[in-house]
Amino acid sequence: MDWLERTAKLRQWTRSGTRAPHKPLLFLYALGRFQQGADDELRYSAVEEDLKRLLSEYGPPNKTTPAYPFHHLVSDGVWEVRTDRGPGSPGSGARELRAAGAAGSLAPDLRTALRREPSLLGRMARVLLDLNFPASLHDELCEAVGLELEQAETAEVSAVQRRRDPRMRELVLTAYEYRCAFCGYDGRIGAVPVGLEAAHVRWWAFGGPDDVDNGLCLCSLHHKLFDKGVLGVGDGHRILVSQRFVGHSPAAHEHVIALAGRPLVGPQPGIRSIAPTHRAWHASQVFHGSPRPAAAVWQVRK
Repeated sequence: MDWLERTAKLRQWTRSGTRAPHKPLLFLYALGRFQQGADDELRYSAVEEDLKRLLSEYGPPNKTTPAYPFHHLVSDGVWEVRTDRGPGSPGSGARELRAAGAAGSLAPDLRTALRREPSLLGRMARVLLDLNFPASLHDELCEAVGLELEQAETAEVSAVQRRRDPRMRELVLTAYEYRCAFCGYDGRIGAVPVGLEAAHVRWWAFGGPDDVDNGLCLCSLHHKLFDKGVLGVGDGHRILVSQRFVGHSPAAHEHVIALAGRPLVGPQPGIRSIAPTHRAWHASQVFHGSPRPAAAVWQVRK
């Protein structure tokens, strides 16, 4: 059985690029627990809060429940559920799962394969990360689910995975003249830029093309905040800052809160700015909550 192929083809609800990372998050969580030696079943009532936090942190902006993947991941052949009454899930409702004492675990054949070939776990995790989340979130997501992956582990993903265009980074950085589009940071060591990255607006994992009009040159901090939904780009290509972001230090105010309403820095004349369809995708699938009002100084300049 090709476990990597099965991992890459988890059945997820999709419509117009809508994010539904429920199953991948549960699967990553279960792999993390297995790696830690927790081979016992995961009782829903005991892990529900952990799964809620993962969905809140790495899921789409809309409210969602961990009961959905706990029940439906069974259909992918990598997960099984038992209750106090025996094998089988009682349904996809949280109350049903709690009342029945539902507990889930990796499928027996998969557990056997992971023990026989320990490197398989890391390769499966890489597939889940690459196909569902941007690279900027991989390390912290692994930490959140308790996974320790070696950098040398590579995902042997089949033809279902597209190949990235290696020219994307240079094209985007050139378009924005090697400056962060949010704060203008342009640090270099000699001729080499440091701390500048090419961010996909519509994530590559969700059909985002390797095109300049789907990219932003961002510093490392603002790339992470953009992918976490703290920052976004609104009408008129002005910066959005989520009202859910809280920071009381001068640094948090200067580097994040004060960005609200600022126009993007770049791109240079003659180069397409972010396509409206990609901005709309990020606003609906990544940006969290409502945007803060524009900072007073930017309102005056308008």
